[in-house]
Amino acid sequence: MQESKRPLNIVVLVKHVPDTQFDRHLSGPGHTLDRSESILSELDEYALEAALQLAEARGGQAAGNMVTALTMGPDAAVNAVKKALQMGAYQGIHVNDAALAGSDAAATSAVLAAAVRHAAGPEQDLPDLVVTGMASTDGETSLVPAQLAERLQLAQITFASELEVADDESGAAVVSARRDGDSYSETLEAPLPALVSVTDQANDPRYPNFKGIMAAKKKTVTVLSLQDLGIDPAEVGLDGAWTTVAASAPRPPRSAGTIMTDDGTAGVALVDYLASRKLI
Repeated sequence: MQESKRPLNIVVLVKHVPDTQFDRHLSGPGHTLDRSESILSELDEYALEAALQLAEARGGQAAGNMVTALTMGPDAAVNAVKKALQMGAYQGIHVNDAALAGSDAAATSAVLAAAVRHAAGPEQDLPDLVVTGMASTDGETSLVPAQLAERLQLAQITFASELEVADDESGAAVVSARRDGDSYSETLEAPLPALVSVTDQANDPRYPNFKGIMAAKKKTVTVLSLQDLGIDPAEVGLDGAWTTVAASAPRPPRSAGTIMTDDGTAGVALVDYLASRKLI
């Protein structure tokens, strides 16, 4: 295959997730995650970097490429899009609707599928590529990429550690991705349009510099509601969720542990302690 230089329309999913530096809390009647201290999911930065590299290799936005950062969530979720724009995304989309609160993976994928179709623009049914992180750092289910690919009827390649787009012998664009296992690597190919999720081994995400931060202020963030996407509010949120959290409780405080004073028998005491807990 030959490397393709045709422009690409790429949508990257980005998520506003609780900062892992702070403890996580569930709140409200639906036991939903408290997102008051949230940032762009670290794993989504690798997806964005992969998309930017593909676009830049083809001349960037000036050559007709498009990299759109797409998120779904409350008002504060736009900060994930803004961070993506500072890193280099060309435009952003924020799906924001009060009815979305409490949506599970199934409802999320349904909304994102409609938003991805919207992002394709009037000239395409679907973008050439949808790129996601391997998982979100809050739910860590890895469900949404597969569900989204199914809803959009796209070929999917998950957990890619490297990807490129090239033309096959017939001239059709194909995405090629390497997936690394514990003791092997395999290369998978799929015709465009396709969905790819990438791992944290795919690249080294860039940091927003001053120029990128200033440029992001001039970039467009389109806000969409469920009505804009033609989605019934009853199909999302807690009422439309396929899964629910029945109960939750704070994590119990950590116990003080056992302190052993070495009086010459500490080694034996340690072995006995570990053996009593079947750790050895």
